[in-house]
Amino acid sequence: MSRRIALSVAAGVVALGGAGAFALAYAGEPQQPTLAHSTARYVAPDGDRDGSLTFTTDVTAAGGVKRVNVLAWPADSSFSDTHLTEKDMALVEKAVCEPSGADTAHCTYRVALTPEDADEAPRGLWHTAVLATAADGTTTLETEAADFTIG
Repeated sequence: MSRRIALSVAAGVVALGGAGAFALAYAGEPQQPTLAHSTARYVAPDGDRDGSLTFTTDVTAAGGVKRVNVLAWPADSSFSDTHLTEKDMALVEKAVCEPSGADTAHCTYRVALTPEDADEAPRGLWHTAVLATAADGTTTLETEAADFTIG
Protein backbone atom coordinates (compact mmCIF):
# COMPACT_ATOMS: atom_id res chain seq x y z
CA MET A 1 0.00 0.00 0.00
CA SER A 2 1.41 3.40 -0.89
CA ARG A 3 2.16 5.92 1.80
CA ARG A 4 -0.50 8.35 0.44
CA ILE A 5 -3.26 5.70 0.60
CA ALA A 6 -2.20 4.65 4.10
CA LEU A 7 -2.39 8.27 5.31
CA SER A 8 -5.83 8.73 3.70
CA VAL A 9 -7.13 5.56 5.37
CA ALA A 10 -5.71 6.62 8.75
CA ALA A 11 -7.29 10.08 8.45
CA GLY A 12 -10.65 8.49 7.57
CA VAL A 13 -10.50 6.17 10.58
CA VAL A 14 -9.75 9.09 12.90
CA ALA A 15 -12.62 11.16 11.44
CA LEU A 16 -15.12 8.30 11.70
CA GLY A 17 -13.98 7.46 15.23
CA GLY A 18 -14.50 11.07 16.33
CA ALA A 19 -17.97 11.20 14.79
CA GLY A 20 -18.90 7.92 16.45
CA ALA A 21 -17.70 9.12 19.86
CA PHE A 22 -19.76 12.32 19.46
CA ALA A 23 -22.85 10.32 18.50
CA LEU A 24 -22.46 8.01 21.51
CA ALA A 25 -21.95 10.93 23.89
CA TYR A 26 -25.02 12.74 22.52
CA ALA A 27 -27.17 9.60 22.63
CA GLY A 28 -26.35 9.14 26.31
CA GLU A 29 -27.82 12.51 27.33
CA PRO A 30 -31.53 12.60 28.21
CA GLN A 31 -33.58 14.45 25.61
CA GLN A 32 -36.29 16.86 26.68
CA PRO A 33 -39.85 16.17 25.50
CA THR A 34 -40.97 18.14 22.45
CA LEU A 35 -44.42 19.56 21.72
CA ALA A 36 -45.99 19.77 18.27
CA HIS A 37 -49.35 20.75 16.79
CA SER A 38 -50.57 22.49 19.96
CA THR A 39 -54.03 24.04 19.62
CA ALA A 40 -56.55 25.58 21.99
CA ARG A 41 -60.26 25.95 21.21
CA TYR A 42 -62.67 27.95 23.35
CA VAL A 43 -66.42 27.51 22.87
CA ALA A 44 -68.57 29.99 24.79
CA PRO A 45 -71.62 28.77 26.71
CA ASP A 46 -74.87 29.33 24.84
CA GLY A 47 -78.17 29.42 26.68
CA ASP A 48 -78.47 26.24 28.74
CA ARG A 49 -75.49 24.62 27.03
CA ASP A 50 -72.10 24.73 28.76
CA GLY A 51 -69.06 25.92 26.86
CA SER A 52 -65.64 24.32 26.86
CA LEU A 53 -61.94 24.78 26.52
CA THR A 54 -60.10 22.04 24.64
CA PHE A 55 -56.32 21.97 24.32
CA THR A 56 -54.49 19.32 22.29
CA THR A 57 -50.82 18.67 21.61
CA ASP A 58 -48.54 15.89 20.44
CA VAL A 59 -45.69 15.14 22.84
CA THR A 60 -42.62 13.17 21.84
CA ALA A 61 -40.24 11.88 24.52
CA ALA A 62 -37.61 9.16 24.36
CA GLY A 63 -38.94 6.31 26.46
CA GLY A 64 -42.47 7.70 26.49
CA VAL A 65 -44.58 10.42 28.08
CA LYS A 66 -45.21 10.27 31.83
CA ARG A 67 -47.63 13.22 32.16
CA VAL A 68 -48.69 16.53 30.66
CA ASN A 69 -49.94 19.35 32.90
CA VAL A 70 -52.01 22.17 31.37
CA LEU A 71 -52.96 25.64 32.60
CA ALA A 72 -54.93 28.33 30.76
CA TRP A 73 -54.07 31.87 31.89
CA PRO A 74 -55.10 35.39 30.83
CA ALA A 75 -52.39 37.29 28.96
CA ASP A 76 -52.85 40.32 31.21
CA SER A 77 -52.45 38.34 34.47
CA SER A 78 -49.53 38.47 36.90
CA PHE A 79 -47.96 35.45 35.13
CA SER A 80 -46.96 37.85 32.33
CA ASP A 81 -44.64 39.59 34.79
CA THR A 82 -43.55 36.76 37.10
CA HIS A 83 -43.42 33.93 34.54
CA LEU A 84 -44.75 30.46 35.24
CA THR A 85 -42.35 27.90 36.65
CA GLU A 86 -42.28 24.10 36.68
CA LYS A 87 -43.19 24.31 40.38
CA ASP A 88 -46.34 26.30 39.48
CA MET A 89 -47.25 23.82 36.77
CA ALA A 90 -46.76 20.71 38.92
CA LEU A 91 -49.95 21.56 40.81
CA VAL A 92 -52.30 22.07 37.83
CA GLU A 93 -54.58 19.61 36.04
CA LYS A 94 -53.33 16.89 33.74
CA ALA A 95 -54.20 16.15 30.14
CA VAL A 96 -55.28 12.70 29.01
CA CYS A 97 -52.60 11.20 26.76
CA GLU A 98 -52.99 8.33 24.31
CA PRO A 99 -50.04 6.71 22.51
CA SER A 100 -49.89 7.78 18.85
CA GLY A 101 -46.58 6.35 17.71
CA ALA A 102 -43.16 5.36 18.95
CA ASP A 103 -42.38 7.64 21.91
CA THR A 104 -45.24 10.02 20.95
CA ALA A 105 -48.56 10.67 22.66
CA HIS A 106 -51.57 12.74 21.59
CA CYS A 107 -52.69 14.64 24.68
CA THR A 108 -56.04 16.34 25.25
CA TYR A 109 -57.14 18.60 28.08
CA ARG A 110 -60.83 19.48 28.16
CA VAL A 111 -62.81 21.42 30.72
CA ALA A 112 -66.50 22.39 30.68
CA LEU A 113 -67.34 26.03 31.31
CA THR A 114 -70.68 27.07 32.76
CA PRO A 115 -72.23 30.42 31.87
CA GLU A 116 -71.14 31.61 35.33
CA ASP A 117 -67.53 30.55 34.64
CA ALA A 118 -67.59 32.46 31.36
CA ASP A 119 -69.07 35.58 32.98
CA GLU A 120 -66.29 35.62 35.61
CA ALA A 121 -63.43 34.98 33.16
CA PRO A 122 -61.39 38.01 32.05
CA ARG A 123 -62.07 38.97 28.43
CA GLY A 124 -59.31 39.02 25.86
CA LEU A 125 -56.29 36.92 24.95
CA TRP A 126 -55.44 33.81 26.96
CA HIS A 127 -52.40 31.53 26.77
CA THR A 128 -52.14 27.81 27.43
CA ALA A 129 -49.09 26.67 29.40
CA VAL A 130 -47.85 23.07 29.24
CA LEU A 131 -45.41 21.09 31.36
CA ALA A 132 -44.52 17.83 29.60
CA THR A 133 -42.70 15.17 31.64
CA ALA A 134 -40.98 12.20 30.00
CA ALA A 135 -40.77 8.74 31.55
CA ASP A 136 -37.11 9.44 32.43
CA GLY A 137 -38.10 12.59 34.36
CA THR A 138 -36.88 15.20 31.88
CA THR A 139 -39.28 18.09 31.35
CA THR A 140 -40.25 20.81 28.92
CA LEU A 141 -42.17 23.91 29.99
CA GLU A 142 -43.90 25.91 27.27
CA THR A 143 -45.71 28.89 28.82
CA GLU A 144 -47.46 29.95 25.61
CA ALA A 145 -48.09 26.70 23.74
CA ALA A 146 -51.37 27.91 22.21
CA ASP A 147 -53.61 30.97 22.47
CA PHE A 148 -57.35 31.58 22.45
CA THR A 149 -59.62 34.57 23.02
CA ILE A 150 -62.58 34.98 25.33
CA GLY A 151 -64.86 37.61 23.85
